[in-house]
Amino acid sequence: MRLHRTVVAALGALALVTALPTSASAANGSLHYVNVNGDDFSTDNPVSGECYLLVAGAVHVDNGTDSVATVYADHGCEEPLGAPLAPFTAGDFGDPVPHSVMFS
Repeated sequence: MRLHRTVVAALGALALVTALPTSASAANGSLHYVNVNGDDFSTDNPVSGECYLLVAGAVHVDNGTDSVATVYADHGCEEPLGAPLAPFTAGDFGDPVPHSVMFS
């Protein structure tokens, strides 16, 4: 009987753990950028799949994360601008400058 209770308790705990919601994945590291006014900004551990606004547009983007960063010409991550930035790479931008970024 004691073994039966142990097995039931273990199965109950397993069911509870597998029923918990999973947390959103994040890119590990930081995104740093310089906007068109020369101001520096950074975002730590950005959530994958979330669109981030690049205030006033970015002339330099440093992807210091372990995920691919795609920059976009618009504010809503709908118009990709050039090739995505691989992890731990940087890019300089002219006209047009990116106004948003998303990690995958």
